[in-house]
Amino acid sequence: MASRKLKNGRFSSVLVPVEGGSSDQAAVELACNLASVWKGTVYVMHIIEVDRSLPLDAEVSEATQRAEEVLTAMEDVAKPHRCKVQAEMLQSRRAGPAIVQASAERQVDAIVVGADYTTSYGSFSLGPTVPYILENAPCKVILWRNGTAPSGAVA
Repeated sequence: MASRKLKNGRFSSVLVPVEGGSSDQAAVELACNLASVWKGTVYVMHIIEVDRSLPLDAEVSEATQRAEEVLTAMEDVAKPHRCKVQAEMLQSRRAGPAIVQASAERQVDAIVVGADYTTSYGSFSLGPTVPYILENAPCKVILWRNGTAPSGAVA
């Protein structure tokens, strides 16, 4: 995918994927701060990953309820900022490709991704979604990681 130039250095539209982690609030606030300068739009998106054993449009009521709670909380975070906020829930097999596709369809200037400090086999890990976004996004990607390694963790 070809990289798009920012329109005169503007962040007039920013996509923020949220999942209910501790970094979501900071990522939404950062996106709002970037977009509010230009009275832009922040797309807050929650992706429900649907298992391959189910149809993609399967009703997953528990996950849908959780997504609605997360999106409502993030809309509340965005309220004090001067930007338009559009919250959306999508179902996909994997979050990474859904986020990249959504960013291309909306032609956003940036994606702000929040990442909590997590480990896999004793080492810090970004999981599969963040690296996919960093590699494939058609726009700028800003990564926000909360804090440092928890006490006692080997970083």
